[in-house]
Amino acid sequence: MPKTTGLLRRVDRAGGGLVADLVLYVLSAAFALITALTSTLLPHRAWGSVAAWGYGAAALVVVVQLFRRTQGSRSGLDFSAGRAVVAWATWAAVALLPMIIQAVQRAGGRTDRAQEEVVVVEHMGESLVHTGTPFLSRAEIAALPLDERLLGYRPYQPGMSIFGLPRAIAGDHWWTDARIWFAILTVAALAAAVTLLRSHPHRVRAIQAATVLPVTALTLATGGDDIPVLALCLLALALAATGRFGWSGVAVGAAAACKLFALPVVAVLAVLAVVTGHWRRFLPAAIGLPLLALIPPLLVNADSLIENVLRFPLGHGLVTSPAQSPFPGYLISQIQPGGRYIAMALLVTAAAGIGLRLIRRPPRTAAAAALFCGWGLLAAILLMPTTRFGYVLYPAALLTWVSCLPGPVLSGAGHSQDTGTTAASDDTALYRQ
Repeated sequence: MPKTTGLLRRVDRAGGGLVADLVLYVLSAAFALITALTSTLLPHRAWGSVAAWGYGAAALVVVVQLFRRTQGSRSGLDFSAGRAVVAWATWAAVALLPMIIQAVQRAGGRTDRAQEEVVVVEHMGESLVHTGTPFLSRAEIAALPLDERLLGYRPYQPGMSIFGLPRAIAGDHWWTDARIWFAILTVAALAAAVTLLRSHPHRVRAIQAATVLPVTALTLATGGDDIPVLALCLLALALAATGRFGWSGVAVGAAAACKLFALPVVAVLAVLAVVTGHWRRFLPAAIGLPLLALIPPLLVNADSLIENVLRFPLGHGLVTSPAQSPFPGYLISQIQPGGRYIAMALLVTAAAGIGLRLIRRPPRTAAAAALFCGWGLLAAILLMPTTRFGYVLYPAALLTWVSCLPGPVLSGAGHSQDTGTTAASDDTALYRQ
């Protein structure tokens, strides 16, 4: 393991990080081009046709940076800052620009310029405005035509409906597209997180993982509901790493109020807060915000909440979720008879193992917490009977984020606090070898 991680570290640092940047952008350009030419999903093809140019331009810029570096023209030039600028500009070209183009085309009448989750979130906003709950009941879903029942389900937490409110209130415009508001929150959260970690040498790689990786850029441009949740989780880790546990609780609590995928991050950060003595500041918002979001739907129609958030994801809805990526959990669930129960048993076993390790060797740094979150979510994604390939963006970003989170937990005033350890946990130390 040390030899492997040492090799990866040398590859990552080759040419001041520019070699890995070049490989990333070239491979991403190839992926975008292949997507544009072969994808069966029209929003994905539209993304690829724009993103391929953005990735290609980024690769050319990196070639120039490498040339200048090899020519020795380093005086007065901060290559780390330059790499960060290229990463942000590439994100604008490969995610934000395709997203805006698709939103404009959709507002102009194109019906093939958004994935289904965008429509679902906007319907949640409409239902919230008109009925007080973002969910339809089982009877209301059953009354829909057969080909519309899938869109009748809203398998998100109530907070996600906020992104659908602009369209529900102001009507069909490009700027009321739910993706625009996903992006606004994402930009704000990531900018805040990177600002907190601006002095760390590995921040560029962390920026790239959260923005320009094809799985994240494609998701934001065509669907997007996972990206603000991920951004809030990354911000929560950055806030915890710098001792701001109260605000960390607000960030991850808001994420959990939107999507259940954030709950493992809440749990791990809660353990970190307890171990480091910051639980009084962290827990009220981290737990309170998701619970507060549940109160209105529970008061209006509790069964509709259960139908959408629990029954449907567990395979007990009126229709089956189309989320079927060829991961082990899905493949095992297709074994008859009892394959689904085997997959669920494996998932529960993995969760119990991770939970036991979390209790026996709790994280004492935000970096160690990010490791728990990344590997835990990866295990869940691989073993869930119903999952999507796009969910891989969570562990990919979280595990990359580890390298730029400071080791010791800081107090709220920014001074180093003795938490009983002088460095990151053993897992984090091994990751950094």
